[in-house]
Amino acid sequence: MVQYNFKKITVVPNGKDFIDIILSRTQRQTPTVVHKGYAISRLRQFYMRKVKYTQQNFHEKLSTIIDEFPRLDDIHPFYGDLLHVLYNKDHYKLALGQINTARNLISKVAKDYVKLLKYGDSLYRCKSLKVAALGRMCTVIKRIGPTLAYLEQIRQHMARLPSIDPNTRTMLICGYPNVGKSSFMNKITRADVDVQPYAFTTKSLFVGHTDYKYLRYQVIDTPGILDRPFEDRNIIEMCSITALAHLRAAVLFFLDISGSCGYSIAQQAALFHSIKSLFMNKPLIIVCNKTDLQPLDGIFEEDRKLVMEMKAEAMKTVIGQGGEPTNEEGVLLTMSTLTEDGVIAVKNAACERLLNQRVELKMKSKKINDCLNRFHVALPKPRDQKERPACIPQAVLEAKAKQAAEKEKRKTEKELEDEYGGAGVYSASLRKNYILANDEWKEDTMPEILDGHNVYDFIDPDILLRLEELEREEGLRQAEEEGDDFEMDGQELSLEEQEALAEIRKKKSLLIQQHRMKKSTAESRPVVPRKFDTDRKFTTGRMGRQLSSLGLDPSLAINRARSKSRGRKRERSVDKREGDGGDAMDIDDNQASKKLRLRSTSRSRSQSRPPGEVIPGEGLKDSAQKIKAIKLAKKSVLKRNKNARRGEADRVIPTLKPKHLFSGKRSIGKTQRR
Repeated sequence: MVQYNFKKITVVPNGKDFIDIILSRTQRQTPTVVHKGYAISRLRQFYMRKVKYTQQNFHEKLSTIIDEFPRLDDIHPFYGDLLHVLYNKDHYKLALGQINTARNLISKVAKDYVKLLKYGDSLYRCKSLKVAALGRMCTVIKRIGPTLAYLEQIRQHMARLPSIDPNTRTMLICGYPNVGKSSFMNKITRADVDVQPYAFTTKSLFVGHTDYKYLRYQVIDTPGILDRPFEDRNIIEMCSITALAHLRAAVLFFLDISGSCGYSIAQQAALFHSIKSLFMNKPLIIVCNKTDLQPLDGIFEEDRKLVMEMKAEAMKTVIGQGGEPTNEEGVLLTMSTLTEDGVIAVKNAACERLLNQRVELKMKSKKINDCLNRFHVALPKPRDQKERPACIPQAVLEAKAKQAAEKEKRKTEKELEDEYGGAGVYSASLRKNYILANDEWKEDTMPEILDGHNVYDFIDPDILLRLEELEREEGLRQAEEEGDDFEMDGQELSLEEQEALAEIRKKKSLLIQQHRMKKSTAESRPVVPRKFDTDRKFTTGRMGRQLSSLGLDPSLAINRARSKSRGRKRERSVDKREGDGGDAMDIDDNQASKKLRLRSTSRSRSQSRPPGEVIPGEGLKDSAQKIKAIKLAKKSVLKRNKNARRGEADRVIPTLKPKHLFSGKRSIGKTQRR
């Protein structure tokens, strides 16, 4: 099957661009440096190479144009006549002929000048011959500039032509303008043809596709045709005539029986009889459209006779295909594209008749004999007189009957909408399929707020199961608490201790509540300096007063808090020094205090740990492991620090060539830094 794809034709440059393309390629692809001191044979070879290379490029480019444009004698007659209608076959052939002539002239010029270059006796003579050769080639291209522009326009127009396969299953829609052809096309295919209430809205062929019996059908919408002599028809009408003449398709002749298209039935019948010669050997269907405005039974008697004459002509195509003369089914059909009444019936009838015709033609062809030898149709023969009907279980029959009854009873929402007043009046119920204990509850109004609470917060279908789980868990926890011996149990404490314990627990709960309140209002609470914030001023004096009010001795807690504090006084180090030995007691007080001051400045403030000691912590088991981790961390950041990275996420790529250093015209002077 031949596919015509005119979108793949290469763009045709105009004359000036053509010359620029070829000469710039010659400049880039051939050597450019030559000296007069070279041997004369080398000089000749240098310029001969340029002339030959330019001629080859011109030849390849022009040959591509000639080969890619279709030859009207070699393609399908439909496309040949369509291109003749659109572009005039003579002009088209002349343009391609001029391109071919230019190609031959350029080859001849190159051949002559290469011959002259063989006898060039100097650098100047060879260069002059090269310039003359390239100049004459460019002159030839300039002369065919209008031809190249004409072919580029044709290429652009051909790229917009629809991709029509002349050999596939095709339905062709024809008739007067504004009779509903494009509307029918939009209904049965996914095409989007413009539909307007005036004539000649469709000005070219439009293609859509539809399916019937798992086969793809091509639907072609043709522009309207007027009843006038063949010579007076314009290009738009000739596109339709070309499609009717050359495509082997089912023809749907549309008839507007309401007269709203602006043409009477008599005028449409006259058009039918004037082009009926194009319908020979094709399935023909007369489609009476716009029956919503005027039914076929309500037209005048004269118009009815004209329609019947057209039907009789269409019956001849049925007889020509080998059909029965009494079989009038699928010849005259009525429909309305507005209400979609009869649209699918028209499509199915056209597809069915086209399919039958194609099968008959294949059966009459010679190829069928080769295929029939491979087929064997087995027909079972009865072995006795006993009947063996199909055995279907009773349950299956009942299920089928029930399903059929449900289909008959059930109404769609569209049917209910039409029954109860149409769109805007009928409102579909979203609750009618709810599964409830009582069907009367479906349309009840569900309250949103009840007793000040949101109802939806309390709706939970598994509430009872969750309640049982919680009760079971609570029982298990109570059993565990009863079995444990808690040391702070009130039964083991005295009365005063129980009161103190209760007071501590109460205070703890109050602190937790205060913390939660502060946390919830942290975003909106203003920041207060620490020395003015009375709530955060937890001093040892305050702690002592609170513990004393509870009847406890606060001295141990206060001493422990002071030993944990950061600030270490110098006198404490002096006491420590005095406790180390009695040597310092022999020194005078002034000398002792001076030495102690010097030593205290050189030592670390904390005497609890040597300055070089590393505490493991942070998930490390000992100091050695932590020292190793610190070394690895320092080693990992070494490369990053050398590259001046801020961290692992620093992915900045600096400008390797700053523009102010590498742009602009170089001035006179040093250029080392560039």
